[in-house]
Amino acid sequence: MKIDKSLISRIEHLARLQLSDTERTQIQGDLNNILEMVSKLDELNTDGIEPLVYMSDTVNSFRPDEVTNQVERSDALKNAPDSNEQFFKVPRVM
Repeated sequence: MKIDKSLISRIEHLARLQLSDTERTQIQGDLNNILEMVSKLDELNTDGIEPLVYMSDTVNSFRPDEVTNQVERSDALKNAPDSNEQFFKVPRVM
């Protein structure tokens, strides 16, 4: 696939750009170079190579959930500006 002027005009319209003629020529060359680099991947023999799922072989080591450092309810509510005996009271948000 080659990038031509009509495709550049369409991309320019879709991206809501206003390019000069020199910018269009430069972008056309840049996009053609990108496509050439990507087409080099077709030359590689990828038979027998598994697709990459993750970037590294590390495995998550999850820790078990353990409740620690609990604060008593009365201590937690002690400095609250407004509370009933069980909960913090806050202004209603609508």
